[in-house]
Amino acid sequence: MRVLIAGASGLIGSALGEALRREGHEVRTLVRREARATTEFRWDPPSGTITDGAFDGVDAVVNLGGKPLFPGRWSAMRKQELTDSRVEPTEVLAEAVAEHGVGVLVNASAVGYYGHTHESTVDESGPRGAGFLAELCEAWEAATVGAGDARVVNIRTGLVLSTKGGLYKTLRPLFQLALGGKLGDGRQFMPWIALEDEVGAIVHVLTHDDLSGPVNLSGPAPVTNAEFTRAVGRALHRPAPWWVPGIALKTVLGQAGEEMALFGQRAVPAALQRSGYEFRHRTLNSALAAA
Repeated sequence: MRVLIAGASGLIGSALGEALRREGHEVRTLVRREARATTEFRWDPPSGTITDGAFDGVDAVVNLGGKPLFPGRWSAMRKQELTDSRVEPTEVLAEAVAEHGVGVLVNASAVGYYGHTHESTVDESGPRGAGFLAELCEAWEAATVGAGDARVVNIRTGLVLSTKGGLYKTLRPLFQLALGGKLGDGRQFMPWIALEDEVGAIVHVLTHDDLSGPVNLSGPAPVTNAEFTRAVGRALHRPAPWWVPGIALKTVLGQAGEEMALFGQRAVPAALQRSGYEFRHRTLNSALAAA
């Protein structure tokens, strides 16, 4: 299979590229700078231009781009930047997929689509929730509508656990200094997934024609923030005695602090499991040990 990846230099994209190459697939990447290799192709989403030849013989496109949601407050300008960095490139790729007859488009999204689910379990049939993240994910996914006859999969990713990036890389040094603790009341659910399973699930999606539409990429056993805090403390052999009041997070970080730290999704990977995906790390303790 020949796969074209946008966002290939990030945590997930780089790991996905390596995994695909190990399995004998050909990987091409889209870059914003000048191309430095024959497998790189420059593109500029605002102008809608992509270097000729990028889609020649391509079987699938994986779009993992988008500016980081955190840190920082979400001003009106910041929200627009976050939206533009996701929606516009997705629209460009979807149109190119249709134009070149590419069979599969796998597009990034997030479990934030469901808003704050409290204690309710949610799978891919769940409705869009409230909040900026939910609205952003809805717009992000809707941007794939121009992909024509391609099989489109919107991967709603949870919290990816890896020492190379993401949440765990940020938290690990704090916990090592015994500065870890729960956020707010600690009852919000955290839909974690090991990096190995994030990549494995994307490869599974690429190679299984029965999957289309939204697919949750999260471990089969989501935990609360309090449970997550205790598990990280155990994994690093450090106490995690602290507590960050929810009002403090909202005061310092505004809506970003509320939605990123205090909202939670008890999301389960129903579509993945129905299609036969076997998780390498079914429990949080296993995923943390691997990280």
